[in-house]
Amino acid sequence: MGKDDPVSIETPLVLRGRLVLPRGVLDDGAVVVDDATIVWVGPAERLPRGWVLPAVSDATILPGLVDLHCHGGGGASFPDAVDAADAQRAVDEHRRHGTTSLVASLVTAAPEVLLAQTALLADLADAGEIVGIHLEGPFLSADRCGAQNPADMLAGDPDLVRAIAGSARGHLATMTVAPEVPGADAVLEALVDVGAVPSIGHTDASAEQVDEAVDRAFDLLAATSNRRLTATHLFNGMRPLHHRDPGPIAACLAAAARGELVVELIADGTHLADGTVRSVFDLVGAGSIALVTDAMAAAGMPDGEYRLGPMAVRVADGVARIADETGAIAGGVAHLLDVVRRVVAAGIPLEDAVLAAATVPADVLGRRDLGALAAGRRADLVVTDDDLVPVRVMRGGAWV
Repeated sequence: MGKDDPVSIETPLVLRGRLVLPRGVLDDGAVVVDDATIVWVGPAERLPRGWVLPAVSDATILPGLVDLHCHGGGGASFPDAVDAADAQRAVDEHRRHGTTSLVASLVTAAPEVLLAQTALLADLADAGEIVGIHLEGPFLSADRCGAQNPADMLAGDPDLVRAIAGSARGHLATMTVAPEVPGADAVLEALVDVGAVPSIGHTDASAEQVDEAVDRAFDLLAATSNRRLTATHLFNGMRPLHHRDPGPIAACLAAAARGELVVELIADGTHLADGTVRSVFDLVGAGSIALVTDAMAAAGMPDGEYRLGPMAVRVADGVARIADETGAIAGGVAHLLDVVRRVVAAGIPLEDAVLAAATVPADVLGRRDLGALAAGRRADLVVTDDDLVPVRVMRGGAWV
């Protein structure tokens, strides 16, 4: 474990407060935790006999949040970590703020770097500290590179996918791919074959190219895990939407509305306007959205100089940008609970924001033991105040 080692508790434990459930908010509810598992959830007045009901509480209780796209935090960066302990600092930073399940993201780099960093992160995954590994590249569009290094971008290489999956030791969760890159179709097949979820992103593709890639990946996933593919941080790193050239954004929104794809949104107030976020929730529904941070090392840290893989990053006024003439946004500096708070303030119901920050991303990973306050799920809980500021975090039945 990291420096935030879990604090053991006596179980069964009964918690009382306002519960955020997948289908709504229960104003006075109870959650019963036995060892590492939630064993009962419901109205406080219906708590079965044998369990002691605590006094009325003004706490809000959320499921532990699940971040599908995170590059670091607390001054540590997954693409730049020198060992598992270094990477653990980033995990601990987000865990303290309510992200109890985190997918560690790498950026485009040389193949030997990707293999080495994937192997390093696999140690954390073997220890249960992260729930998977995400590669943002290297099969991306240089025209939509964003904060990625175009010099390291490659044509699709299914053999490299399989080598990375081997280095990940079963923990490769997802990979971002631009559909127009030569060899992309073979990469989609290789990803599904190794048990990973393809993600459409950093792309200059036409709507038709994205449609073909979504159809192919959806069919491949349906034949194996019945999971949905994703779109990496919709709008960011993509050709803009135009009424005569709909491009990837329109295609991804349509696929999400059909239930074939989950769109990631970095709804931190920097990457997307609040009105854009509200529109996407209205168009596709919370069940097809995964809120993510795309956080880099500066999450939870002061303004200053940082790195994101090979790129130097400058954070000023809470915004991370590549320290060159482009000034491209270089990831986020928020925690996922900060994103939830922002989305709720923008007018999205709390239960929808939490569905998109916990339940949907858990489903993308195929982890039906995470992401909701429900009997049988792992006891991952976030206790907050009325302003959704974290008070306590429980992971696997232990306070952290």
